[in-house]
Amino acid sequence: MALESSRHADTSAQAQSPLAGVVVIDLTIALAGPYATQLLAGLGATVIKVENPSGGDPARENAPYYGSGGLRIVRGGDDDMSLSMLERGRNKLSVTLNLKHPRSRDVFADLVRRADVVVENFSAGTADRLGVGYAFAASVQPEIIYTSISGFGAGDARKGMDTIFQALSGMMMMAGREGDPPVRSGIPFGDLTGPLFAVIGTLSALLLRARTGRGQHVDVSLLGALTAVAASEPWGTLERAEIPMRTGNTVPRLAPFGIFSTLDGHVALCAPTDIFAQGVFAALDRPALGKDTRFSTRDGRVANAAALHAEIEHWSSALTSAAAVAALEAQGVPVAIVRGHDEAITDPRVIARGETSPLSHSTLGPIDGLYGSGLPIRFSEASVGYDRPAPRLGEQNEFVYGNLLGYDAAKLMSLGQHGVV
Repeated sequence: MALESSRHADTSAQAQSPLAGVVVIDLTIALAGPYATQLLAGLGATVIKVENPSGGDPARENAPYYGSGGLRIVRGGDDDMSLSMLERGRNKLSVTLNLKHPRSRDVFADLVRRADVVVENFSAGTADRLGVGYAFAASVQPEIIYTSISGFGAGDARKGMDTIFQALSGMMMMAGREGDPPVRSGIPFGDLTGPLFAVIGTLSALLLRARTGRGQHVDVSLLGALTAVAASEPWGTLERAEIPMRTGNTVPRLAPFGIFSTLDGHVALCAPTDIFAQGVFAALDRPALGKDTRFSTRDGRVANAAALHAEIEHWSSALTSAAAVAALEAQGVPVAIVRGHDEAITDPRVIARGETSPLSHSTLGPIDGLYGSGLPIRFSEASVGYDRPAPRLGEQNEFVYGNLLGYDAAKLMSLGQHGVV
């Protein structure tokens, strides 16, 4: 149902994008929903972000901020934008619409009539109470794909955030050592795993619609998505086989395998096969270890992992990380320096592949030294990625409501005066 006129004014970069011409109405806020629609935007969809006129997505108020006064923890200028929005708002169009206003349903209906997809991440049931749920959208546009991302799935209105999903999924008890308290991951996997499945579900529904002509409701639970990923390894079965689940920086089924100290940091080593293990022994200049009955077979190395890892730690702790990596790489062993966040995301290799990308301000342009996520998918015959900065609140009201919906200036002024937009 997408119309050619609905595309952003600058369409040249979208001409070969996989989702060019697909229109997405984005009702999402915070992280989980906006990350899903960010990915759709990076794949070339026209994403219209619908925000409350009184302040917009709460993520706009997430410190720190960047503006003409530089980077700061407290908002200080009119052009200050949160780093959260600079990251999650890229390639989107922002319009304002007060979904609690009675007149907003007509405006929302007009948006849905010109859209292919609606994405929302309200608590389950909230969209229906606002009158913008799947039933209403489907009554306006039967072919609509309506994707809901919620904490616990449709019909379950419990409140949840990333830490809750990490706790309930069992993830917190899969890291650390036996006896340690639960370990929360700094990366919000609970809020980032669900959006990946939401995008998969949305694209699958679009493909099915192309065959059947029918829209549908796509329902993704953040807890369910994270738990599904956690279930990909048989942790409980391993415990019943007396293989400990919480082993810190090693993996009980593999050896040598883990993180080892050096003079100036740490290195990660993954060498569970016979060939890799022999490479480790050569790097240690201890080829005799390969003939030691404790370490000569894969099962033997697993059974005697503590002794083997102690040998490696003794060797690595006397070297710099660079020297340890060089010695192991010379033997063809998979190894890497454990890097910090900034060093990792500014790696020239990942930047060159578009896996991370520089962030820009809508009026101030590129921000020196500030990088965000990229789109880590490369196509041989398509163009993807983020080439437009996050918009200011309501920046595209005139374009979307005027050009796309055909509202004249008088109608748009009336909507504004009555607090609808």
